Amino acid sequence: MNALTGTSTLTRLALRRDRITAPAWLLGLAAFTAATTALWADDFRDPATLLAETRITVVSPGIRILGLASGASVGSYAMVRNFVLLAVLAALMSTFSVVRHTRQSEETGRAELVGAASVGRHAGLAAALIVTVAANVALAVLLGLALVTAGQPAGGSFTAGAAVAGVGVAFAGVAAVTTQLTASTRAASGLAAAVLGIAFLTSGIGNMAGHPDEAELQVISAWPAWLSPIGWGQQMRPFGGDQWWPLALAGALFVACAAAAAMLAARRDFGLGLLPQRRGPARTSRALRGPVGLAWRLQRSALLGWAVAMVGFGLVMGGLIEQVIGSTSASRDWYLKLGGGDQIADAYRASVLQMAATAAAIYTVQVLLRMRAEEADGPLEPVLATAVSRLRWVAGYAVTALVGATVLLVLFAGAAGLAAGTVLGDPAGELGVLVAASLVQLPGVLAIGAVVIAAVGLVPRFAGPTCWTLLLAAILAGPLFGPTLKLPQLVQDLSPFTHVPKAPAVPVTALPVLALLAVVAALAAAGLASLRHRDLALPA
Repeated sequence: MNALTGTSTLTRLALRRDRITAPAWLLGLAAFTAATTALWADDFRDPATLLAETRITVVSPGIRILGLASGASVGSYAMVRNFVLLAVLAALMSTFSVVRHTRQSEETGRAELVGAASVGRHAGLAAALIVTVAANVALAVLLGLALVTAGQPAGGSFTAGAAVAGVGVAFAGVAAVTTQLTASTRAASGLAAAVLGIAFLTSGIGNMAGHPDEAELQVISAWPAWLSPIGWGQQMRPFGGDQWWPLALAGALFVACAAAAAMLAARRDFGLGLLPQRRGPARTSRALRGPVGLAWRLQRSALLGWAVAMVGFGLVMGGLIEQVIGSTSASRDWYLKLGGGDQIADAYRASVLQMAATAAAIYTVQVLLRMRAEEADGPLEPVLATAVSRLRWVAGYAVTALVGATVLLVLFAGAAGLAAGTVLGDPAGELGVLVAASLVQLPGVLAIGAVVIAAVGLVPRFAGPTCWTLLLAAILAGPLFGPTLKLPQLVQDLSPFTHVPKAPAVPVTALPVLALLAVVAALAAAGLASLRHRDLALPA
C-alpha cells in the first residue's frame, strides 16, 4: 500500500458529499456573470458611452483597486466590475472544499474511520485537491459559456473563465497548506482567508500604483500586482489581449503548495497542526459560562476579518463620492436608480449602504449556520446536557449575529463617512449621516438571519444549501440587481432588501421597518418552535 492508495474511492465519496454544494456554487456564479454582463451589454449599446465609462475606470485609482481595465468593450468592462468578486468567491469555494474534505474530516472523526481501511496517508488530501480542481475547471467552462451567452466573444469569454478558475486552483493549494499548519477547521479557513485578503490588497495596490496607457483605455499595473494570484488572473487580460501564460503561475503555485502540504502531512500527528496551539488561561472567564459568551468566542476571529474588509471597502467607496457626483456617465444614472432619490450624493450614499447590508447579511448567515454545524458534528449535545436550553443556545448565536452585523455596518459607514468627508470637506457631517443611515439597513439583515433560524429549526439537514440559495435570491431580486435585471415587481418584493428605506436618499418611514420586524419575529418563532420539539438531526 502506498501513500495514495484509495484516492479514487475517496474522490467518489467527496463528489457525493458535494453533489449539492458544488453545483450551487458553480451555477450561481455562472448565472450572476451572465445576468450582469447582459445588463451592461444593454446599457452600453452606444460606443461613445462605453468609451467614456472605460476611461473613468482607467483614470480613477479607487476603481483600479477593484478592477483592471483592458480596453473599451463590454467584456472588458464586465471584468472591471466582476473579476475581483468572482475571483474571491472562487478562492473561497476552493478553500471551503479542501478544508471540508481534510481538516473537517479529521475534526469530526470521519478521517480516522476511513484511515482504518486500506487508505494511504495522502489519499484524503489528494482526493480533496482532485475534486476542487475539477470544480474549478467546470467553473472556467461555465463562466465562459455564460459570457458567450451574454453576447461576448468566445476567446475573451473562456480566457475570463480560466482567469477566475486559476485563482480558485491557486487557493486550493493554499488551503492544502493551511490545513496542515492548523488544528481546526476555523483556523485553517481563517488562515487561508487572511492570505486571500493579502492577495486582494497586493493586486489592488499594484493596479492603483499603475498608470493608464496613452489612449487611457488600459491600465498598466505596477509590480506588486504580479505578487498576487488575483493579479495574475487580471494580467491574463480577458477581452484585451487574452494572454494565457499567467495561468502557469497559478498552476505552479498550486503544485508547489500541494507538494509542501504532502511533506507537512507526513511530519504532523493526526488531528493536530504544525503550528503550536496557544495555551488557554488556567481559569475561564465568566463570559464563557453562558451561550452568548461561547458563541462570541467562537465567532470573534471571523468578525475581526470581516471588520477589516468592511473598513477597507468603506474607505474606497467613500473616497469615490466626489467623482460620482461630478460624473455624467451611465454609472451616475445607475446610482440614481439604485439610491431611489434625485440627488446624486444621497443616492450614492444609499446605494453603497445597500452593498454594505448585503455583506452584513452574508456574515449573519455564516454565523447562524454555525448552529447547524454544532448540531451535525456533535458539540451541541454536551452543551444541551447542561442547564442551557435550546432557546438560550439559539439566543446566544442570534445576539452574536446581531451585534456583529451592527458593528460591520457602523464600521463601513464610519470609514466611508470619514473618506467622503475628507474629500468633500465635511467629515463630521458625512460621518453622522452615514452612520445613522447604516442602522436603517438592519431590519433587512435581520430578516435574512430569521430565515436561517427557521431553516435550522424546520429543515436542519438542508439548512446550509437552503439559506445560501435564499440569500443569493434575495440579493439578485433586491435593489442592487432587481431593477437592472428587469425582474417583475412581485419578484423584487420577495427580497427583504427591497423594503428597507433607502436612507438618506428618501425619508425613513416606520411601516416598512415594522413590517420587516414582524416577518423576522414570525420566521424566528417558527424555527424556535420546531427546534424545541424535534430530535437533534445528527449524522447517520
